[in-house]
Amino acid sequence: MASSFSYNPSQNLAILLLVAFITNYLVLVAVAGNFNQDFDITWGDGRGKIVNNGQVLTLSLDKASGSGFQSKDQYLFGKIDMQIKLVPGNSAGTVTAYYLRSEGSSWDEIDFEFLGNLSGDPYIVHTNIFSQGKGNREQQFYVWFDPTADFHTYSILWNPQHVVLYVDGTPIREFKNMESIGVAYPKNQPMKIYSSLWNAEEWATRGGLVKTDWTKAPFTASYKSFNDDQACVWSSSSSSSSSCSNTTSVMLSQELDTTSQERLKWVQKNYMIYNYCTDTQRFPQGLPLECTAPAQ
Repeated sequence: MASSFSYNPSQNLAILLLVAFITNYLVLVAVAGNFNQDFDITWGDGRGKIVNNGQVLTLSLDKASGSGFQSKDQYLFGKIDMQIKLVPGNSAGTVTAYYLRSEGSSWDEIDFEFLGNLSGDPYIVHTNIFSQGKGNREQQFYVWFDPTADFHTYSILWNPQHVVLYVDGTPIREFKNMESIGVAYPKNQPMKIYSSLWNAEEWATRGGLVKTDWTKAPFTASYKSFNDDQACVWSSSSSSSSSCSNTTSVMLSQELDTTSQERLKWVQKNYMIYNYCTDTQRFPQGLPLECTAPAQ
């Protein structure tokens, strides 16, 4: 059958532009995610809310209760992005936690915890990594912006080689797989995403010296633009497999390039305020193995 197609540059350009627009729109929709589809609010008696047709989630804390949510899916390796706007003003005593965690008594966990502050003081980004129920791997940082003025992206890259924590695409912490020298590494247990806003005035701000000012309640943190496109979703129908796209497969072997390594050094030189690997008073019998190995 003869084709009736004729070449029309203007028409074809318009079609290409339309296809590009539709493709970009679909990509944006996919990246934005939908909290109604991806998460369950698990506690807080109405203090956690999903609004704007599933595009924004908010958690609130008052004197009676905080609130929290968790992902519907479990993941075994991947890159997870979430944009968060932290509690503004005098947030002393509050903690906004955002983390991956497995179930059971020998759990794995990868933590961001944002420790509230007095107005004008910097937030502290508290990080920790657990493997087989063992943590005590805290590193703390200031950030180079006001995390309450706007949304910023907090990312976790977790693959068989290492865990990397990012802020706005800049790596702030790397924890390498050092099983070869006897350091347990989180690699076998699928994890869900959790977040909560809660009162930790006993320790959160200046070691508990500054208490929560309940006249400023309710305290609210906001979330948007969740993205798990590069994460491997654990299959609920199988106890030994997870689903990864071709794009995600690249992530499974992703290392830090030279530029990222330099950015990591810059953050740790200028913004790290606590590192368990230098706390000899805390570990009088010797620093943990991963702290003294040549690869660290």
